[in-house]
Amino acid sequence: MDTSQGSRKAFLLVFLVFVLGIALGSVGTYVVTTRVHAARPQTVRNPANRMALWTRDLNLNAEQQKQIETILNDTRARYAAIRKQADPEYEKVRQESRERIRKVLTPEQGPKFEELLLRLEEARRKRDSEEHAH
Repeated sequence: MDTSQGSRKAFLLVFLVFVLGIALGSVGTYVVTTRVHAARPQTVRNPANRMALWTRDLNLNAEQQKQIETILNDTRARYAAIRKQADPEYEKVRQESRERIRKVLTPEQGPKFEELLLRLEEARRKRDSEEHAH
């Protein structure tokens, strides 16, 4: 019985060390990732923030700011027109891809896939609305 009990304790100790290693690795990864992300300069997506950054870094005068703002507004409008034109094709490819995936999944996986698609679609709508708000 002592050998069996000793083996069990050894197994539990190894298992505990393994679990603690995973936990420590996860926490370490989280800490490093958040610090690296926080230290990285954020991309400037808001046009007002972008213009403030450019004004500061390039020392733009008021007339230059006005001209550049006009150029950026025109560019955004042209991008929107391109997206509007290409969106139906993207949607067609997206739907075809989803149909192909549905054929691969089991009956148990199907509802989970549909739920996943709803979450992804909601995230995409939210991201798009945030981009269009700026």
